[in-house]
Amino acid sequence: MRRRIVAGNWKMNGSKDLVQQLVGDIREQVAGFDERVKRALDVIIVPPALYVDSVVSQGGSELATGIQNVGQWQSGAYTGEVSSDMARDMGCQYVLVGHSERRQLFGESDDVVAQKIKCVLDSGLTAVLCVGETLEEREAGEAERVVAGQIQQGLADVSAGQWSRVVVAYEPVWAIGTGKTATAEDAQAMHAEIRGVLEQMNAPSEDVSILYGGSVKADNAAALFAEPDIDGGLIGGASLKAEEFVSICRSFPVDA
Repeated sequence: MRRRIVAGNWKMNGSKDLVQQLVGDIREQVAGFDERVKRALDVIIVPPALYVDSVVSQGGSELATGIQNVGQWQSGAYTGEVSSDMARDMGCQYVLVGHSERRQLFGESDDVVAQKIKCVLDSGLTAVLCVGETLEEREAGEAERVVAGQIQQGLADVSAGQWSRVVVAYEPVWAIGTGKTATAEDAQAMHAEIRGVLEQMNAPSEDVSILYGGSVKADNAAALFAEPDIDGGLIGGASLKAEEFVSICRSFPVDA
């Protein structure tokens, strides 16, 4: 059975004071969730790497911690890089890989993404593979092909025993930080396509959680999470506001 997941990607935002206040507020509210909800839902905070240790300490057992990026190596002369082994050592459980900002601003190719996925899974962590098309690709009718290629290449080396630690996050690039979002129906259509690609790869497609990202807020989360193939959200700006983020966490159908 696939997990419900809400992950807050802080991007390059944060401070010691923010960690203490925001994570504390979120943890306290999540601790008050109904036990059924807590058993079915993973709430993840993904801060800048410098604040991972503080988030792990503040999050307690209610919150999981992720890291926004790792290198495609586990050690060596790579000044400025952080390895997935280091992330595990610091208490992370999740790693974002292939976020559109990494692809666009830092030139990460599908091959580099695949190398990072391998490192993450070999470290025993859960990889959150981010995929999505640009506005130009969508308008050209290439969205499904682009996303399928990112999945097929990024997850090409996943072994049968590792699929339980793979999450896919669909983030249409044109909806990240723009205030625009795909309709629930459009998002569901792409999520169904993604599940189909996973099935073609002989993955246990019905067990892989697929998240939607791209200007998810409290006022649109419920409609998105009600769709059958949308298992949660990768949240950007709204994750920096405790009430908004917790409201998103509460947006799943009651019988989910």
